[in-house]
Amino acid sequence: MHDVIIVGAGPAGIFASLKFASRPDLKILLLDMGPDIGERRCPSRDGGVVCARCESCSLASGWGGAGAFSDGKITLSPEIGGWLSDILGRERVESLISESDKIWLRFGSPTKVYGDDQDAAELISRKAKLAELELKTNKLRHLGTDLCRKILADMRAHLDGSIEVRTRTKVSKILAEGGVARGVQLSDGTILEARAVLAAPGRIGAEWLGEESRRLGIGLTRNPVDIGVRAEVPAEVLSPLTDALYEPKLKYVSKRFDDYVRTFCVNPHGEVITECYDGVVTVNGHSFEFKRTANTNFAILVSTAFTEPFKEPIAYGKYVARLANLLSGGIIVQRLGDLVQGRRSTAERVKRSIVTPTLKNATPGDLSFILPYRILSNIVEMLKAIDKLAPGVFSKHTLLYGVEAKFYSSRVNTGKNLETSVKNLFVAGDGAGLTRGLSQAAACGLAAAENVMKRLA
Repeated sequence: MHDVIIVGAGPAGIFASLKFASRPDLKILLLDMGPDIGERRCPSRDGGVVCARCESCSLASGWGGAGAFSDGKITLSPEIGGWLSDILGRERVESLISESDKIWLRFGSPTKVYGDDQDAAELISRKAKLAELELKTNKLRHLGTDLCRKILADMRAHLDGSIEVRTRTKVSKILAEGGVARGVQLSDGTILEARAVLAAPGRIGAEWLGEESRRLGIGLTRNPVDIGVRAEVPAEVLSPLTDALYEPKLKYVSKRFDDYVRTFCVNPHGEVITECYDGVVTVNGHSFEFKRTANTNFAILVSTAFTEPFKEPIAYGKYVARLANLLSGGIIVQRLGDLVQGRRSTAERVKRSIVTPTLKNATPGDLSFILPYRILSNIVEMLKAIDKLAPGVFSKHTLLYGVEAKFYSSRVNTGKNLETSVKNLFVAGDGAGLTRGLSQAAACGLAAAENVMKRLA
């Protein structure tokens, strides 16, 4: 019998564990289906293949979750990175982000804060409005993929002996009896009992947690699905924005369809990478603290909130991404100039671009065969708008990689203490649809752990 079983060793699970570590009287078990931090290796990064489609993606699962290989942005605003304020209130989320930020700093986060130059932010914001864009200002720290992984490894070492950690251990079911959580069942049939369960499976476990919630009769609220592309430009094109803000978050409402379009995960001097979710290869971007490329990449995502009777936004996003996998074996890259002229990119045309692709194994092709017209039209519109703010974005040389899809789970309905309708079953993080990023996921883990300890007391 354990006091608490945590499902998922991503930022939410790790920060919950750091909170639980203050109570040595509690017996805590943390489970994750991926490898430990020192064993996480991606064949697509190390061996040159597009994606090996591993049974458990080392970029998305294991100690550190998807955060271990993320760009490592620690956002310091409760308005960025999820819906936690809707549940806990803005003031409480601000306090939790401050608490988690102190922990990041204690384990080696850089002290530099981007986005605190108000004069520069206001100037960029005014220029953005002239281009019909809205700039969301945000203070953040940048760890970089390399430093982020080191910090998470140090957290793992710090927790060693305080809690029990089992990696490469897949949970198949959350067990409940009489409306009360009793533990979990592993994929090999082993049953582990606990007084409370904290489900924080990360984005890769979003679909599983949604299925478990339906099985247990827990209500779900559908989050929108985000589908789009990752653009790559010379770093100089966006440096007027990234030097001041590091990650300018831009919003746009398309003229033709009145859809919400936004930039996401800007990586100055970064590189484009692939990820695998349940056999589906998607594109993402990283940047580093100690290594720089000549390019900057960023996502342009179109948000769609589906209405009845459709209930499977994750399935829709995977379907679109699979089209790219079908045509290219992985990721398609296309010059913006070729897309506008209605022709596919070839290897020769990509070579003529002044932007050298950082994702070497992307297949030149035509994104118009994959992305729905509505989404593609919105993306082109926003690129034109950004070009008014940062001339050079809407260039024939700009590279577009597809598909980028964010599989935000349906949000698990909870009370203000993050407990579900199943007593003693708490949820946290991206996999529960409450957050979308390192900072709020960590804050959510702290809040959930605090509430679990109150319940156990």
